Amino acid sequence: MKAMLLSEYKQLNVVEFAEPEIGADDLLIQVKACGICGSDIHGYDGSTGRRIPPLVMGHEAAGVVSKVGSAVTDYQVGDSVTFDSTVSCGVCFYCRQGHINLCDNRMVLGVSCGEYRRHGAFAEYVSVPQHICYRLPADFPYEHAAMIEAVSVAVHAANRAPLVLGDTAIVVGSGMIGLLVVQAIRLAGAAQVIAIDLDEGRLDLAKKLGADVGLKADAVDVAAEVKKLTGGRGADVAIEVVGATRTIQTAVDSTRKGGAITLVGNLSPKVEMPLQAIVSRELTVYGSCASNGEYPACIDLLQRGLIRVDPLITAKISLDQAPEWFARLYQGEPGAMKVIVDPTL
Repeated sequence: MKAMLLSEYKQLNVVEFAEPEIGADDLLIQVKACGICGSDIHGYDGSTGRRIPPLVMGHEAAGVVSKVGSAVTDYQVGDSVTFDSTVSCGVCFYCRQGHINLCDNRMVLGVSCGEYRRHGAFAEYVSVPQHICYRLPADFPYEHAAMIEAVSVAVHAANRAPLVLGDTAIVVGSGMIGLLVVQAIRLAGAAQVIAIDLDEGRLDLAKKLGADVGLKADAVDVAAEVKKLTGGRGADVAIEVVGATRTIQTAVDSTRKGGAITLVGNLSPKVEMPLQAIVSRELTVYGSCASNGEYPACIDLLQRGLIRVDPLITAKISLDQAPEWFARLYQGEPGAMKVIVDPTL
């Protein structure tokens, strides 16, 4: 089969690659769409330590079942499916407790981090266990299905936030996940959603997707503006989707006493936290990792148009075009959001 291989950092080539073998409980999926994730771009240059070459990246995908393992009972050849990016074991303490995102034996598709190497879906075919797969409704667009992984991250983050109907929520960062969080937190009950970013274009899109206000962080005093919009208190909840010291500080400064902050972004492995502010204002800090069984809900939300992904898809490209697009995205392609790779093109 054809696959896009990260042979060394910043070096991607479309090559002939061995078709994945499948075990008794696995499905071989013909990939119809796979999104280029920000984590892939950060892994492209080795900065994350989670894309050690050689590796076929790609974890946001959907396609058609091509083969089934001997023990597979829930799927058959020809089924349209998407699948979780997290390959959970299903038997450890956390999986048995229903926390598959915290699985002790967790692997992520398209990741190699020293502990394991799991080739992903920037390829014509990918092998995945049946228990992480989800059947798609008829006529569900594959490019939308490839967005479900990102949507599930946003929905999980919204579910982690202790939101009460009528609350004000701020979303710090209006990139891909931030724009999905804006939509998810509104559905979760936020009466007022305030988006924060440095990019005016992203803030405009955030407002089109449900944010009441967009604050350009380098143009205004964000915390002061949030307080003006909340009777002088600050936001009830903040969701931070960047993962850097400065943006976490913005989230803390903009949250009311007794409020809560959910941390989704993990751009930096270590950040500084304003400890005294968190302690003295009794803020609650939540971590949010990937997703935890939200896929069926996300499929339904997309199908009913309650979360929109079309405005976030910048381009749909072939596998042969993907190395060039990786380089463009790495250089900061203006206005680019999600690029979907279709290996069948």
